[in-house]
Amino acid sequence: MAVDPTGADMKAFLAEAPDEPVTMLNLLRFVEGGRARYDEYIAHFRATSGRFGAEVVYYGYGGAPVVAEQGQDWDAVLLVRYPSRRAFSEMVRDPEYQKGTHLRSGALAEAVLQPTSAAG
Repeated sequence: MAVDPTGADMKAFLAEAPDEPVTMLNLLRFVEGGRARYDEYIAHFRATSGRFGAEVVYYGYGGAPVVAEQGQDWDAVLLVRYPSRRAFSEMVRDPEYQKGTHLRSGALAEAVLQPTSAAG
């Protein structure tokens, strides 16, 4: 399962409204022991992402789903607001930020990283 965006993913992401604000929805499924590792990543993220205008809107752990098919539950949800898609892309390429991405990659078995924009 994919957990990290590819170069092609980022190119397509930037092609759509690169200068408009975006809130990234992260649906996260951890490997065994991954929750603690992801929490380390979140600490690193908070320390490095502010320079790019990133704001953690919500980070929480998933409970038993009320409505879901088998396998549709997630271990955690993260919402991060960025001033633009370009700011997100610049952060992802930043060497200081990249020093902690191994924590994220190693913590996850599966992830959805979906850009969202405010409705109306």
